[in-house]
Amino acid sequence: MECNSSDLNVSRQKRQRTEEDKTRSAMLDFSVLDCLFAWSHSCDNGHLACSSCCPKLKNKCPSCALPVGHSRCRAMDTLLKSVFLPCQNAKYGCIETVAFEKEPTHEKNCTFAEYCCCPVRYCNYAGSYIDLYRHYVSSFHLYWQIFNEFCIGISCGIKMNISVQCFREPFGVYVTVSCIAPSIQEVGQFSYRLVYTVDGQTMTYKSSEMKKIREVSLQTPQDNYMLIPHSLLRGESLEMRLCIKMLNKE
Repeated sequence: MECNSSDLNVSRQKRQRTEEDKTRSAMLDFSVLDCLFAWSHSCDNGHLACSSCCPKLKNKCPSCALPVGHSRCRAMDTLLKSVFLPCQNAKYGCIETVAFEKEPTHEKNCTFAEYCCCPVRYCNYAGSYIDLYRHYVSSFHLYWQIFNEFCIGISCGIKMNISVQCFREPFGVYVTVSCIAPSIQEVGQFSYRLVYTVDGQTMTYKSSEMKKIREVSLQTPQDNYMLIPHSLLRGESLEMRLCIKMLNKE
């Protein structure tokens, strides 16, 4: 068997490039992999379906209706095992990098899953939702609260943090209420009612369930808000009544 020098050079370059690029970063749209945590199968036309979806599809390819679910796609299995991601709790302090197929398991057990960010702008604190209010008070953020657009930490006799945000827009002021905490059973569920009264007129907004967030947003809310028109505003401050109720656990 003969092999010329150009073939050897190509082979050598390919082998060297493989070693150097073994862990090179790449851009990937992970939405195309959302359904491929389990083993992947392919039909004769090469279309993919995950093992959990095949029975739901009655083992028919959704793209071409050919049988699917009997032949494993080893190439895709290998690809999935080679994809590693930073934990979605990285901004809260987690430094773990996990395999794509193990991401749901890791995030469920991640010690940073209950961490939340301080709502004060330019404060980089992130910690347990239980410790958040203690940080807020000890860092003199209460002084900041008086002069800025939202407040946190209304005491309710339980370990929770309430964020009340106001956004001035052309149609009026949007007021939204959130609980800064992870969506876990220990936090509980709450409903609330906002009441605003001015010149004998009363506006009421009721929410059957308070939204939980781990980080406040400075974007005007698209839902779950009370809108107070400019015609009902008096000065630069708002005096409102907020009633919070803990819902019974099932």
